[in-house]
This record gives sequence, C-alpha cells and structure tokens, in this order.
Amino acid sequence: MSTAAPGTGEFESLVAVVTGGASGIGAQVAQRLHDGGARVAILDRTVAEPGAGTAAGAAEGTWLELRADVSDQTSVSAAVEQVIGAWGRLDVVVNNAGIGAQGTVADGSEEQWHQVLDVNLMGMVRTSRAALPHLRLSPAAAIVNVSSIAATAGLPQRALYSASKGAVLGLTRAMAADHIREGIRVNCVSPGTADTPWVNRLLDSAADPEAERAALQSRQPHGRLVDPAEVAEAVAYLASPRNGSTTGVTLAIDGGMDALRLRPA
Repeated sequence: MSTAAPGTGEFESLVAVVTGGASGIGAQVAQRLHDGGARVAILDRTVAEPGAGTAAGAAEGTWLELRADVSDQTSVSAAVEQVIGAWGRLDVVVNNAGIGAQGTVADGSEEQWHQVLDVNLMGMVRTSRAALPHLRLSPAAAIVNVSSIAATAGLPQRALYSASKGAVLGLTRAMAADHIREGIRVNCVSPGTADTPWVNRLLDSAADPEAERAALQSRQPHGRLVDPAEVAEAVAYLASPRNGSTTGVTLAIDGGMDALRLRPA
C-alpha cells in the first residue's frame, strides 16, 4: 500500500471512489490517490469480500474494497452510501470500470452492443448520479472519466468499444458544463494502448503474441505500451484540488498517437 503517511499530500482529508479499481489502470489510480493522502474506496465486481480492506490502508481506516456492479444502479448507490457511512463525505469519483470488445460494426450480437454501452457509458452515469448529492457538498469535488484513444482515432476492429468511449468523451464535456457552477469539475483521460491485464489477454490469444505486441508498441509514437501508472498520474492531476481551473478537459496519455504524425523511421 501507500508509502506516504495517511492524510498527507494533495488529497489530504479527501475521499475518493474508483470504479473498476481492483486491477489494471483502476488499481494504479486507487494507489496513486491513496499515496496522495486520500481515503480510497474501490468499487469492483471482483473484490474478495464485501467491505474488505487490504494491507496498511485497511488498518489505518483509509482503504475500502466494496463489491459493486456499475450495470446495477442499486448496487452502485448502495456502495456509495457505504463510503458515506464510513467516512462521511465524498470528494473525488474516478469512473474507470469498463469492458472491451473487438470487431466491426457488423460483428457482435445486439445483446453485446447493449452490454458494452451499458457498462462503459451507463456505468459512469449511474456512479455519477449516486455521487452527485455528496459531491455538491465537497469543497474540492472532481469527477474523472476514463475514455480511450479509441474515442479520437479510428482503430480497426474496435467499432463497439470506440462508440462507447466516444460517448464518454461527449458525456464528460456535457457534465463539465452542467456542474461547473455547482463547484464540481469534470474531466477525462484518454489512454493509448496500455499494459493492462485485458490487453495482455488479447495478446495471449493472438496467433503470434510477440508480433502482435510489437505491432501495438510501434503504433504508438514513443514505441511502447502505456504504463498504467502514467495514466494514474494524469488522473491525479485532473482530480487534484490544486488544479481548480481545469475542467472539461480530455488529457491524452498515448505516447503521441492521437496528435503526432511522424515520418517513417
């Protein structure tokens, strides 16, 4: 767990919720916010025990792991109320939970399309709805949504995933406009292809995993996969009360993939 003293740093005295925080980018984000002094609650379907904490954070009363499903409003609302019951406030929400999908617009069942949009888009809506009454009471309220390079770059075989993450980008800007006068900042990060368990599962299932990894690395101008810890740093910047004039922003963490057009080496 955190190497910083509990309750110190830029997030001192603040409470944060991170959906999908049990692994990958979400786990790094939760750790970074805790390192910055926040009390952190992970909301995830895969936590071992409802309400369990882990390591030093649990002993210090600064870490919660709550079983919640963002596709179910009752589940998410109950988890948010557990956070309020434990710590009495909510200041930062990181909407990270999501699922992937491969294929063109002609692929996948209608049920799959509904499922991915339900988790990746409506999951953020449900979590934000549950959090907003508490965020309105915070002096440092922030929501950070996790979008993707797929929202701004046309990637092959990612039609459904791109549609869901493009919706997140539009949602973020609309939420920022809706809630700025309530003192709630809303931003999002758009990671490139990151070194996460989901990406590694895709690589493992490829006919030639090493060749596929090399192709994904070379697609990003800096020549490697994005480290989830780099995404966590961007989330921390957007969530920090030190950056109160930053709202409605999309921050790309993609090694230049979206913005740069390099000549072949």
